Amino acid sequence: MTTPEAGEVFLTAGDGGRLALSVLRPLERRDEELPVVVLAHGWGGSRRIWSLVTDRLLRSGFPVVSYDLRGHGASTVGSSGVSAEAMTADLATVVSYAGGAPIVVGHSGGGFAALSLTAAPGPGTGPVGLVLVASAAHDQDTPEKEAAMMEAPLFSWALRRPVLGRLLLGQMTGTALDSRSREVNRQVFAGTAPAVRAACFRSSRGMDLRAASAALRIPVAVLAGEKDKVIRPELGRELAAALPDATFTPLPGAGHVLPLESPDAVVAAVLRVHRAFVGRSRSDETVHRTGSR
Repeated sequence: MTTPEAGEVFLTAGDGGRLALSVLRPLERRDEELPVVVLAHGWGGSRRIWSLVTDRLLRSGFPVVSYDLRGHGASTVGSSGVSAEAMTADLATVVSYAGGAPIVVGHSGGGFAALSLTAAPGPGTGPVGLVLVASAAHDQDTPEKEAAMMEAPLFSWALRRPVLGRLLLGQMTGTALDSRSREVNRQVFAGTAPAVRAACFRSSRGMDLRAASAALRIPVAVLAGEKDKVIRPELGRELAAALPDATFTPLPGAGHVLPLESPDAVVAAVLRVHRAFVGRSRSDETVHRTGSR
């Protein structure tokens, strides 16, 4: 596996858009080369939402590639606009740049793209494991009233006011999240263009990845905050139960923004997926050598 050089990078999406990436390597060299972890944030977020997770992953020895979804952060929208298909294609571009065989961690809408990419892989290599954080495979038909609110001038005005914005987004998180992290969540959400926010919430209408994902043959960890009011935690439980090799971890008291609320749980899930991948690889090698099961 090949890890790209550390630094800030712009990749060109299939429709000409620019995808902003951060590539980070652990400071200490280890005997065991660990796979790259690709981090895909949720709608209205940015790479910044992963800061606590990134630090913990680097300390655990994993190289990390995080990127801004199209239209978010420093990434542009591209000529095809914001759609589920475009975001999945963007993730495929990032995975290829990351060496082709990473562990992918997807939060919320980033999880939709991760599951879509892995359930319908293209030619070549793909993710060796998934961590789906506050995500789902279906039942994401956002009512038009809610989608329209995302681009309403009054809502955007309120998001730009720190106290009012934190109050508006308070239902996204559990009660234990500290005020600084709540402000980070507000800043990244307010910093996303209103039209992009609305397009994202419209993009998942009709999404149903259950049948396609049932054939996944890689380890998957699914995390859900028990107080999540954005994506019902039951959907995460159902998803994990339907996958051939998945675990489900409910997080008491946590809401939707698990990268900020429960970074240790996210990293623990990455470690579990990595161990499962290594165990499976060794088992496959044994079968290959002996020619039997």
